[in-house]
Amino acid sequence: MTTLENRPNTALLVVDVQNDVVNGAYERDSVVANIAELVERARREQVPVVWVQHNSDGDLERGSEAWQIVPELKPADTEPLVEKQYGDSFEDTTLESVLADLGVGSLIVAGAETDACIRSTLHGAFARGYDAKLVSDAHTSGDKSAWGAPPVDQVIAHTNLYWTHQSAPGRTAGTVETKDVSFDR
Repeated sequence: MTTLENRPNTALLVVDVQNDVVNGAYERDSVVANIAELVERARREQVPVVWVQHNSDGDLERGSEAWQIVPELKPADTEPLVEKQYGDSFEDTTLESVLADLGVGSLIVAGAETDACIRSTLHGAFARGYDAKLVSDAHTSGDKSAWGAPPVDQVIAHTNLYWTHQSAPGRTAGTVETKDVSFDR
């Protein structure tokens, strides 16, 4: 039900599942396993998998070990990889043109970090007219409670709660568990 014309397809958007982004993240191994399951299912069903990879000076320098996508996940050579420097995966990137070329109007979103790039990307997609579903057990974050944030499990639960109830004219949002993801429109 996207508001984007001639965009009947769905894509799996995997955001920032990079070595240093998920190192020590909450339930890292189960989240990465869920994302791997989603990637394999999307490939079997011939659904586009689009990868997003953050880079920044100092922390996630392009080409560094920290910047690499985790070894459990291997983007295929034919799958688009979008590099970004801001939280919203659409901001100053090629993501919109990649999705337009694929005829994508609906996104299934997984990755890291829940309280930064996942939230920003979900809102960025929704504001741009995309349907956007968050995979509730396939996103994670590092602990930021030392800076006043709630514990990570609460950040994830809150994000899942409010994204479940997002609505806007002509678009759909919501959450879904890995086992229940459907790439059908």
